[in-house]
Amino acid sequence: MGKTPSKFSFSTKRLERLAPPLKGQSIFWDAKTPGLGLRITKNGVKSFILQSRLTGKTVRLTIGQFGAWNIQEAQVEARRLAVSIDRGIDPRIKNIMTISIKEQSALSIWLEYIKQKEARWSRRYYLDHVDMSREGGELITRGLRRNQSNIKETGFLRPILNLPLNQITRDLVIAWIEKERNSRPLKTRLALAMLKAFIRWAADHSEYKTLIVDRTLCERLSQELPAPKARRDCLQKEQLKVWFQSIKNIQNQTISAYLQTLLLTGARREEWASLKWSDIDTIWHTAIIRDKVQGTRIISLTPYVEHLLSSLPKINDYVFASHRSQSGYLKEPRIALDQSLSRAQLPFLTIHGLRRSFGTLAEWVECPAGISAQIMGHKPSAIAEKHYRQRPVDLLRKWHIRIEQFILQEAEINF
Repeated sequence: MGKTPSKFSFSTKRLERLAPPLKGQSIFWDAKTPGLGLRITKNGVKSFILQSRLTGKTVRLTIGQFGAWNIQEAQVEARRLAVSIDRGIDPRIKNIMTISIKEQSALSIWLEYIKQKEARWSRRYYLDHVDMSREGGELITRGLRRNQSNIKETGFLRPILNLPLNQITRDLVIAWIEKERNSRPLKTRLALAMLKAFIRWAADHSEYKTLIVDRTLCERLSQELPAPKARRDCLQKEQLKVWFQSIKNIQNQTISAYLQTLLLTGARREEWASLKWSDIDTIWHTAIIRDKVQGTRIISLTPYVEHLLSSLPKINDYVFASHRSQSGYLKEPRIALDQSLSRAQLPFLTIHGLRRSFGTLAEWVECPAGISAQIMGHKPSAIAEKHYRQRPVDLLRKWHIRIEQFILQEAEINF
């Protein structure tokens, strides 16, 4: 029997008949597909390979074992790899990167996601994402609630994000919801919304979309959660006098001014706490607030609010400055509020309840709902509000002053 030529047109029968060498390996080349070969080891293992040149050097890649790959599949793959090499791309490095991404935890991709979105989100929303994915274990030095551990717990989404992205499935998320929904339904709802947005972002990302098992894996899962209960905590007008008396007795002047002005502006907790001196215009009596709806909004500074702000010391760039906070501004006014409520024997009230109180008290002066909503920075709800109502600050000021005067009158504050 004659010696088999090293190059011929591949066929299944001919490749099956090829015998292994006594030592080392033998390579036979396909006459139809440049660079495609069949390597046979002395142990009889037959594998398709591609040999080419990249930047002047010989490159040899293993495509797969003969049998697992048929000839036609190997020819197609050889041509695909050859095109990449012709373009200067080394398939070996590309394969390593693909494997690395597949094994990469979703956490590292999540961190890339929130970093990319940070500029578009409010500061509070960004920090909520950071908290959801934190490692935990740090000591809590401020704002410790009763019966609460002084060690920060692991972020709510951290167990899921520790997995590779291609292992996050609908069944996994459902099991996580079932575990958490009864003890922390509101936080579970928020975390689910964040995870859903993250999965959609990854599914549209050129580098990560192949790792997503199902871009709709979080769809309609909020139905598995209890319906959220609307909070009703709110100051009544007959409670204003004792509330202001108690808040004014807070030893920390900054916290006292912050809580009073929060009620009198209807602002959100974080957007008001992060107010800077440079945001205040004492000539036109306005302030720029960084909100989560429009990015920024301008509100009028009513007389009593401006009086309280002007009495604060200028420690740093922030109006409600704090030496102890890493951010430089007030972060934990809740404890002082709770203590004041207790002293005044008033019912439970959250920081957000002060914002709710402003909207409720505004109705006593028959302030149009659209105006109080615009002062508070609510998203317009009606077509007319979205497209036809462009109220100037002076018009808002007229009603804002009326609201402040009513609140001060009920609190028996002469100003």
